[in-house]
Amino acid sequence: MIKVFTRGIPQNINRRTTVKILRTPEPFIEKREKHALIIENILNLTADDLKGYSLILSSLPSKDLPIPSSQPILHSIEALDHLNEGDVVMGDAESGIFRTVYLRGSHQNTIFTTDACNSNCLMCSQPPKEVDSNARLEAILDEIRLFDTDTKVMCITGGEPTLMGDNLLKIISECRNLHPSMKLHMLTNGRTFKDEAFATKYASILHPDLTAGIPLYSDIDYLHDYVVQAEGAFWETINGIHNLGRLGQKIEIRIVVHKQTYERLPQLAEFIYRNMPFVNHVTFMGLEIVGYTKANLESLWIDPFDYQEKLEAAVIRLAREGMHVSIYNHQLCVLKKNLWKFSRASISDWKNDYDKECGQCDAREQCGGFFQWNPTVRSSHITAIHYQ
Repeated sequence: MIKVFTRGIPQNINRRTTVKILRTPEPFIEKREKHALIIENILNLTADDLKGYSLILSSLPSKDLPIPSSQPILHSIEALDHLNEGDVVMGDAESGIFRTVYLRGSHQNTIFTTDACNSNCLMCSQPPKEVDSNARLEAILDEIRLFDTDTKVMCITGGEPTLMGDNLLKIISECRNLHPSMKLHMLTNGRTFKDEAFATKYASILHPDLTAGIPLYSDIDYLHDYVVQAEGAFWETINGIHNLGRLGQKIEIRIVVHKQTYERLPQLAEFIYRNMPFVNHVTFMGLEIVGYTKANLESLWIDPFDYQEKLEAAVIRLAREGMHVSIYNHQLCVLKKNLWKFSRASISDWKNDYDKECGQCDAREQCGGFFQWNPTVRSSHITAIHYQ
């Protein structure tokens, strides 16, 4: 599990700050802006060495540092080992907490857009809030400008990113302009794309590698609407998917498997093949025990081992038709062996954990493990796999 929060005592920080981490001092003052220098000892440092940085991060108390009187600093930090050269952090004076928003070299970085959402899914891992959906625009643009130019992949998430409207298009355009080789994967409920004009503007950005990951939970409208707790959402989603498909956009269908969705997985697979054969990817996802899932656990939780027949039928049906299919967030030991080739180690590194059984498992390197949020809610069939 990767540490993503840094807490210290703020001094001279009077606004939200987004900065890129340096562990080696930058020799040119004019290049120090928008950078944070980590100081863990003061050997050979002078006040001039610390001028011009947007932020100093230090485990030392400020009185021990040769800092200019007006220099923004987060001092007395307990640990800084988790911060690496090139990481990007964001925080403010009020909390003294800085969150890592970009890990250099990671393939699991995200752009968090908004807490607002027009759905209220039973198993939402990021429960929606009534906030201004565009409140983070400038912060997001600041983050994008600090990403490494060779960043390979980025996920756009929320809440519901499309509630930002044209400001979401600004974010995607900025990614295209500054990081043209960076693959974007956006998690969205797809409902806003029912608006053909908005879908057309989205497509007209001409991003070279942008995928919309859209959830679909049933082939029956009222069942999907029940899961997302939004009347009419099914047909808005279907219309959105078809608008994107007609415009040649990349689409991934995402199916979270739980007690409310597993029984009709074969019928849903058939529905997808018959009505959306143009989608680029279909994923069947295990339940993440966090957010609303905890409150709704009784109506959602089913041991993944117990829905294998339904999952197998759905996956094999789509695969036989040549569709790209994956299984996310499942452990290999609960999957039928013929499904292993579809399983992906999909859980983000900062969320990932393993059971005590996994220490003796020959398949651990190929297995995605668990979400670390709730170690008590796991399949009763977790066992080490031995190849001999």
